[in-house]
Amino acid sequence: MSTSTRTIDVTSPFDGRTLGEVPAHDAEHVHREIGIAHEALRAGPPPEHERAAVLERAVELLGERAEQFAQSISGEAGKPITIARGEVERAQDTLRYAAIEARTLVGRVVPMSGTSAGAATVGVTLRRPVGVVAAITPFNFPLNLVCHKLAPAIAAGCPVVHKPASATPLTSVLLHELLRDAGQPEEQLRLVTGGGGEVGDALVVDPRIRHVSFTGSSDVGWQLPKRAHRARVSLELGNSTPLVVFADADLDAAVRAAAQFGYAYAGQSCIAVQRLLVERSIYDEVVERMTTAVGDVRFGDPADEEVSCGPVIDEKSRDAVLAKVRAATSAGARLLAGGDHDGNVIEPILLADVDPALDVSCSELFGPAVVMTPFEDEAEAIELANGTPYGLQGGVFTADLARALRMAGCMEFGGVTINVPPTFRSDQMPYGGTKESGNTKEGPAWAVRELTEERLVLLANG
Repeated sequence: MSTSTRTIDVTSPFDGRTLGEVPAHDAEHVHREIGIAHEALRAGPPPEHERAAVLERAVELLGERAEQFAQSISGEAGKPITIARGEVERAQDTLRYAAIEARTLVGRVVPMSGTSAGAATVGVTLRRPVGVVAAITPFNFPLNLVCHKLAPAIAAGCPVVHKPASATPLTSVLLHELLRDAGQPEEQLRLVTGGGGEVGDALVVDPRIRHVSFTGSSDVGWQLPKRAHRARVSLELGNSTPLVVFADADLDAAVRAAAQFGYAYAGQSCIAVQRLLVERSIYDEVVERMTTAVGDVRFGDPADEEVSCGPVIDEKSRDAVLAKVRAATSAGARLLAGGDHDGNVIEPILLADVDPALDVSCSELFGPAVVMTPFEDEAEAIELANGTPYGLQGGVFTADLARALRMAGCMEFGGVTINVPPTFRSDQMPYGGTKESGNTKEGPAWAVRELTEERLVLLANG
């Protein structure tokens, strides 16, 4: 990575200590890096087996360096160390499945003989890399979400210029070093660091970029297609995740899912449980159970092996979460737990009787809070679940299979989980949303195809 006279200090969101620094690149530097990646296209992509070998070697190296990566994630993102270690394991899976895609990337046979005009030819398609990819990644999964950008690009044979979040670039520095050690050509993998307003903008508007892959906020994401120069823009954005609980559900499992996945990593996941929608006949019981469960959530120092809820990423995020909670209580919501903070660590919050029109419910919160709202019947449950601009993932707990299938058909989300927490993601599955939540599916098998184009080849038949 090239140097810059300006630098960005990377600090711990938990205690503010300085962890390292990275260059504060400018637009001119970004254009140079794109030029290096673009020049790499002239030689053509490495053969598929070489791309797969790089990714497979990266899996091995990540296993050897697992604790180094976990400590980096925990330090700069404030992610509890046990959850950070889980992210490292998931990143190995992401690399593994990308390697499979590199080894099995094929086109298809075109049925040319189906018409008299085509009978004299044989047609096949090849999958070719789309070109230089701009990858822009968020702070909350500084390893695995980066792997979901870089690994499919490597598998597809695309040079990539990557901009990590300014709050969490150190893990990306380690990952780029690891991928180079695994054999990825340096000119095919470029790293730029700096603010989104300058570095991110310079990436998006450059006409040599053929694909922009962005994970982040909806406000920023939906502006990118307007600025990109004929590039396809893949967006994986936010959510206000509902968990719908019917009276026939396994309440132990439902409450456990809400308590674990509403507060883990301080709720800083796009699919953290945010809205707990509960059938009215069991609402009071679930309120009581949740109040007890929230009291058992360990919060504080992310280096503590017992802590599952660490700090939010910065003061701005902390203040935004607390402001929405205050607005909700002013509007009549009951604060059952939490609300105090020590620095950026917010005591886990539980709100009951929340008006679904409030920001704390229908907008993305990205903090350690779960809000509860009752519903009368299935129709109202669907209305409440869909009552948000977002549509990434939602969950339903019920023992009624027919109802589960009806809910899955009516809920406007890219993924609907049944008796599985809506925060669940396995890295080989298609993952992406509808409405304001995005326009793409991630997961190596889906991402690789978005990063390639079909080229038709016609051969004379005889």
